[in-house]
Amino acid sequence: MDEMLEQARAFIQSLPHARALGMELIEFGGGSAKIIMPYDDKLIGDPQTRVIHGGAVSALMDTCCGAAVMSHPSRPTTTATIDLRIDYMRSATPGQTITTTATCHHATRSVAFVRAVAVDEDTALPVATATGAFTVELPA
Repeated sequence: MDEMLEQARAFIQSLPHARALGMELIEFGGGSAKIIMPYDDKLIGDPQTRVIHGGAVSALMDTCCGAAVMSHPSRPTTTATIDLRIDYMRSATPGQTITTTATCHHATRSVAFVRAVAVDEDTALPVATATGAFTVELPA
């Protein structure tokens, strides 16, 4: 397996919130990342509907956006969220894994701009979309 992907996976797993939410990095490189978050009862926000809490989806999208920045060809050494706008389109279907794909579509010396989409098994109708700005620290 690709060494960069393995290093990125290890980093994601070192994040307490990523471990607690069950996130798994499955793609990483070229300014893009894909992270899955399997359905888990502990993530339910509404016991009546069994829908995953929006905060878990938000954390998934933020983490995936940061990973996309870190995979940018400019090879930033660190990143942090400056601004993240998430538009929730619908509730994720109970019992289904949520997959977020993020792409860093532009990076300057200090800021990266990212777009992301979260889906469940109905990939034609997003659960949420996001746009964000992240800090970039480039190697010296």
